[in-house]
Amino acid sequence: MHSTYIKEPLKSSGTLDGVKMRHVTPLLGTEILGENLKEWITGPDSDAKLRDLAIFISQRGVVAFRAQTDMDPELQKQLARRLGLLSGKPAECDLWKHPMSLARGDDPDCAKLDAKVQQSTHWTFEEGMPRQTAADEWHVDACFETNPPDYTTLRMTSIPPTGGDTMFASSYELYDRLSPPFQKMFEGLKIHYHSASLSKAVKASGKPYPHPRGAPGNVGYEFENSHPLVRTNPVTGWKALYSGVLFAERIEGVTEIESKQLLEKIQRLITENHDLQIRVRWENPGDIVIWDNRSVLHAATQDHHGQGDRIGWRATSIGEKPYFDPASVSRKQALAAAK
Repeated sequence: MHSTYIKEPLKSSGTLDGVKMRHVTPLLGTEILGENLKEWITGPDSDAKLRDLAIFISQRGVVAFRAQTDMDPELQKQLARRLGLLSGKPAECDLWKHPMSLARGDDPDCAKLDAKVQQSTHWTFEEGMPRQTAADEWHVDACFETNPPDYTTLRMTSIPPTGGDTMFASSYELYDRLSPPFQKMFEGLKIHYHSASLSKAVKASGKPYPHPRGAPGNVGYEFENSHPLVRTNPVTGWKALYSGVLFAERIEGVTEIESKQLLEKIQRLITENHDLQIRVRWENPGDIVIWDNRSVLHAATQDHHGQGDRIGWRATSIGEKPYFDPASVSRKQALAAAK
């Protein structure tokens, strides 16, 4: 299936030329320095600038703006919505609505993330033994939806003095780390995502979000869908391994044993390659991080219990249905061709 929304990768118009920035690693992540994001959103050239920002985020995976204290939920929602629309997402797609938003008393379009409210099992012990792996934290936002997210924006308003970092890994590089035979095999497979725990919680809440969650097909409370294991990011035209660990239930079209082996291989590929990961530290109130879920996966670091408040706001854009275009190329191929 080819995208009916974007025929060719987008090219920057150059509005970010001259903007001071610092790359976290050569592969992944960039901090934009000394810029006021509110001015980017409200300025006279905002459409061109936000379109170029969307392209840059899709290429770099993760972009951070520090200490944006004049941002608020309304501006953040506008930012998330326009990043998707200006980079070509389907017009019928809007912001994702968390299915538990009404039960929590949240704005469906900009959820409040409060570690004290969202009780976590990460700080408990099972049968007296400590938890020894966080490998299952790696995920892509709402990948169980028919139309999953493209861009996620996360803005912190209260941060602990230490802890609570967010980890990111490059989905482009995960694909590039595969040998050609594995690349070809993975390109022909689909992965089935399912959040049984979310389904259970929503049904038990008595107040699930009753409308489509950002796209006409994002309805119901089973929260399961199948998507290509390798997907094409329409903004860059690059292939990415679209798989985390959380929510991944099985690989379709293979035996149960083979599915388990392939999922374990993907998990090891993520966790055993620290050089395709970055750690984003939340340094100031007002820090905002934006990522493309088609380019990266991420994981929370659950080490801030007892360190103070960690409160943030998340607005997430819904994008196209995932697809794989056989004519697309890997990131490595694209960068080599551009030299």
